Amino acid sequence: MKAVIVKEKGQNPVYTTDFKPVEVSSSEEVLMKIKAVSIKNLDRAIASGKHYSVSTKPFAPFVIGTDGVGELPNGTMAYGFGLQGMLSEYAIVDKNQLVPLPKGIDLAMAAAMPNALMGSVIAMVVRARLQKGEVVLINGATGVTGQVAVQMAKHYGASKVIVTGRNEEALSSLKELGADEAISLYQDKETLVTAFSQVHQETPIDVVIDYLWGDSASAILTALKGKGKYQHRTRFVNVGAMSGDMMELSSSILRGTDIMLLGSGIGSWTDEEMVRFFKVLLPEAFDLAVAGKLRLDTVSYPWQEISEVWDMSLSSGKRLVMMTE
Repeated sequence: MKAVIVKEKGQNPVYTTDFKPVEVSSSEEVLMKIKAVSIKNLDRAIASGKHYSVSTKPFAPFVIGTDGVGELPNGTMAYGFGLQGMLSEYAIVDKNQLVPLPKGIDLAMAAAMPNALMGSVIAMVVRARLQKGEVVLINGATGVTGQVAVQMAKHYGASKVIVTGRNEEALSSLKELGADEAISLYQDKETLVTAFSQVHQETPIDVVIDYLWGDSASAILTALKGKGKYQHRTRFVNVGAMSGDMMELSSSILRGTDIMLLGSGIGSWTDEEMVRFFKVLLPEAFDLAVAGKLRLDTVSYPWQEISEVWDMSLSSGKRLVMMTE
């Protein structure tokens, strides 16, 4: 079977034509003929052997890729999670984690979009319970997931979307996607606190979606702190830690602010919430993409070129997708 595999521990993935074929072993599984698989940070971490899900397991050659799109035996095109590796001629997927694709959707976009939606839509709708008319601050919005978060916040009725980032060009382009105000993170913490405080005073922030943690998150939390009077309630949802996993948090911020601190990631989502994502939220987003109301930029290559593009540096906001045909 054709596949992209990690052949030896610690080495980059390679394309092969003679990997062992996969077989369906239960009625809850289905064989999917793969068409496109996006390459995400998660896939890279697993391939390197550093991800916690594989770091302690005995090594054996394996297929990379956690999710993707392809054709089911009945001819339906669908998105699904792989029970094993996904970037192969055929892959086994869980029937309960399949989402049929609407006609006309770009397959590369369909492969790349769900991961970004998990990091944005679940955080906003499930964890923060965003309501129409609320103000949203997206901290670290210039990446793929942040860009999707901007668009989906507007779709769900946010009255104002504030974004932050370090890439000035990418930060400016977010206004084309619906951002109302941008704050550069190329400022010292004191200046950032002032900027966030001013925004919060003008239009109180209801929801923070944070992809960075670290100094910028600390500046936001400090800016939300009250001065002895009741402060507007804010739901702060952490999704990532691109600026570092640790941060000092003064207890006075919690005592002086009506704030709800939340996380969004595997371990915080219930089974019911994941069913809602696959049955309602993801299909809705696919329809938005077909209608031209949700944008995500991809860079596609044939899967035979995996060795050449694996370490390729992409511009901000683009996702690498490997196509099998």
